[in-house]
Amino acid sequence: MRAFTLMAVLSLPLLFGARSLDAQADPTLFETLQRLDTELFDAANRCDLVKLGSMVDDNLEFYHDKAGLMQGKQIFLDSVKNNTCHVMIRELVPGTLQVYPIKGYGAMELGTHRFHHPGHEKEFPAARQLGMTRFLDPGAEEWPVGEAKFLHIWQLKDGTWKLTRVVSYAH
Repeated sequence: MRAFTLMAVLSLPLLFGARSLDAQADPTLFETLQRLDTELFDAANRCDLVKLGSMVDDNLEFYHDKAGLMQGKQIFLDSVKNNTCHVMIRELVPGTLQVYPIKGYGAMELGTHRFHHPGHEKEFPAARQLGMTRFLDPGAEEWPVGEAKFLHIWQLKDGTWKLTRVVSYAH
């Protein structure tokens, strides 16, 4: 009996690891969510609130470990406009994106993102392309580059993907 119990306990990591690998087995879903992530943050980085708003559900819930809960698309768009437009660039940390299906709903993506702030844009080539040249001054104050983890829940409804939930944490 002890041998059976020990074998069962030792097998648990293999079972859970296999489930995690199976969830990544749909390359089409991964590519779709990777494209959506790129489009979403390209819109945010360029302060294209029309495009950004078209990708977000009206009842968006955004949970941020430091700022708290934001509910609703317009509150989210106002926050982006007032706090991050032309001030911060979000970059997905390469190799961190994970995608998992949610049966009957859509999918979730997890990963780590990096935020470039004034002063560091001179080190981030996309800054000039995004019109953030005011921070390319060599004497600009250095702000730390921030990283955080995220979880995005996307709903696929009538052939259209919408972001419905965001959790941003470990800032």
